[in-house]
Amino acid sequence: MHSWNLDDMPDLSGTTAVVTGANSGIGAVTALVLARAGARTVLACRDPGRGRHALEAVRRACPGSDTRLVRLDLADLASVAEAAEQITRETDGRLDLLVNNAGVMALPPLRTADGFEKQFGTNHLGHFALTQRLLPVLGLQGPARVVTLSSLAHRIGRIDLDDLNAERGYHKWRAYAQSKLANLLFTAELDRRARAAGRDLTALAAHPGLSATELGQAGPRLAGRTWAARLERLSRLYTQPASVGALPVLCAATLPAAVGGAYFGPGRLGETRGAPAPAVKSARAQDMETAAALWEASARLTGLPGEV
Repeated sequence: MHSWNLDDMPDLSGTTAVVTGANSGIGAVTALVLARAGARTVLACRDPGRGRHALEAVRRACPGSDTRLVRLDLADLASVAEAAEQITRETDGRLDLLVNNAGVMALPPLRTADGFEKQFGTNHLGHFALTQRLLPVLGLQGPARVVTLSSLAHRIGRIDLDDLNAERGYHKWRAYAQSKLANLLFTAELDRRARAAGRDLTALAAHPGLSATELGQAGPRLAGRTWAARLERLSRLYTQPASVGALPVLCAATLPAAVGGAYFGPGRLGETRGAPAPAVKSARAQDMETAAALWEASARLTGLPGEV
C-alpha cells in the first residue's frame, strides 16, 4: 500500500456516515473530513453541549454540509437504543459507514448504567449494541462498512469469558486492554458473520498510534488526581496530533481495496506515528473461537439477538 493521505479520499457525496465520540480528538477529525468529502455525517456524542460545539465547528468548516447531532451514551443501553432509533430517522434509513470511535481509558473502578465494568461496557458492549441496532439500515442501499477503533494496548489484552466485568478484581489497564482486544475480536466476528449471511457489509479496525487526544485525561480526573491529568497533557510533547492519528481510521473507512477484517495503524516507529499502514494483530486478536464466544456473551449481556 502506498503512503495513504487525505488526497486519496474519494468523493462521498450521497453517502451517510455516523461517528461516535465525534466531539473531540480522533472522532472530531474523522467527522470533519467525512463531511468535507461530501458525506451526510451524524455526530453521535454523549455530552450535548460539547456535541453542539463540534456540530457548529463542522458546519463552519464545511458550509452547506449535511451534518446532524445525536446524543449517545455508550455506557447506557437505553441511550444506545434511543440513539439508534434517532440515527435511523436522521439518515432516512440509509447508513453506509459506522465509525465506532468513542471510548474511555484507564478509569478507576466504575460501572455503566447497566452494571457492566465501565471500560468493557463502553468501549465494547456499547458499540456492539449500537452496531446490532443499526444493522437493519447498514448497507440497505449499497455496500457498507463498520470501522471500530482498537489500540496498541490490545497486544497485552486477554479476554476472560468467566469474568468480563471484573467482578473478581479490577486493574484499570488490564480492563482497558481487554476492551481494546474485544474491539478487534468483534470486528473479526462481525465480518465473518456478514460474509456468511451474504451481506455487503465489511468490518475493519484501526488504531491511532500515540496521538494527542483527551482520552487519557478522564481517568485521572475521575480519580481526583489533577497531577496525573496535567502529566497526561504534557505527554502531547511526544505524541502526534489527532489530525494524523485519524488517518488510519479514514483509510479503513474509505480505501476501496480494503478487505474485511483488515486492521490499520500508523506505519512508523512501532505503529506509534506516521501514515496509515497494515497493523499487527496479536495472536489473541486472531483467535476466532474466542471471537465467536465473545459475540455470544455480548449478545447475552446486552439482551440482543446477535444476528447479522
